[in-house]
Amino acid sequence: MKVAVITDQHFGMRKGSRLFHDYFKKFYEDIFFPTLEREGITTLIDMGDTFDNRRSIDLWSLEWAKTNYFDRLRDMGITVYTIVGNHTAYFKNNNSVNTIDLLLREYSNMVLVRDHAEYTIGDTRCLFLGWINDENRAKIKRKIKSTKSTVCFAHLELTGYQVYRGFTQQNGCSGTADQFQKFDRVYSGHYHHRSNDGKVFYLGNPYEMFWNDCDDARGFTIWDSDTLEHTPINNPHRMFYKIYYEDTPYQIFDASPYTGKIVKLIVRRKSKPKDFEKFVDKLHVAGVEELKIIESADWNNGYIVGEDFKDKEDENTISLLNRFIDESDISLDKSRVKGLITNIYRKACEVE
Repeated sequence: MKVAVITDQHFGMRKGSRLFHDYFKKFYEDIFFPTLEREGITTLIDMGDTFDNRRSIDLWSLEWAKTNYFDRLRDMGITVYTIVGNHTAYFKNNNSVNTIDLLLREYSNMVLVRDHAEYTIGDTRCLFLGWINDENRAKIKRKIKSTKSTVCFAHLELTGYQVYRGFTQQNGCSGTADQFQKFDRVYSGHYHHRSNDGKVFYLGNPYEMFWNDCDDARGFTIWDSDTLEHTPINNPHRMFYKIYYEDTPYQIFDASPYTGKIVKLIVRRKSKPKDFEKFVDKLHVAGVEELKIIESADWNNGYIVGEDFKDKEDENTISLLNRFIDESDISLDKSRVKGLITNIYRKACEVE
């Protein structure tokens, strides 16, 4: 039996940004729903954080999500097993009040997992785990020990896996993967970057949301309940782009792919400033949503001076913060400081 698995869709993100939801819609219309129809999918597993803000959602975003996603799944007759994630649980210490339960009650095809539940998918017994917190930690631990399920679907913050490309969680609140060794497979949401150790698989979210996601594969997954194999279905649509300018002729530069996109223009060579201005003008005329120009202040005959510029030009916010911590003369545990700073940054992004 083939099953679709998706996670961390974050409907309502960036205060219900129309730009981003139009971008999301292209994924659902061009990739997600056509794949479900082509593969004859009748079951979908949603591993949490379906909505972005655990405290509220604007009415436009809710209507968008129902019209473009939930209504279509219902009309297609697809059963949806949905897990409460940290973004959809109102309280930090329990999952009792959650977005799915309150906003989606009219969908009879939705099966909600608050803390834990077991269901048979195809011929495979599966354990589903909601966000682990102070209130449910002990009972979930007991359930993991007692279950006869061979596969686990969850929303876990495990130590030792990449939160973003290049940053590994050092102190995950869900503990370590040792407690899940009894399972043949563990699939999790929460971390948006795809990674695995052969046992635990973080499947990643469907689309780019921040600069950290640029050039990092996104999409959803088709899982086979008989073989336990899974196939990633990539999303070809992107929001964030890097353009490298090396005296690139503006006359032949096609700016149309960057309409409505967020762009970093990284200048490596600029010997003709007027031509560079015309290059930038083409991007503005094409209608880029946001343009950031990165260039060095040190030039020599039009070339960038400084061996470390190539390394610094691609740094995102998390990388810059981590480098600052690495170079700081502090006596604290730097890996723990990085974890705290990353969590603060992620929370800041949530309320943008």
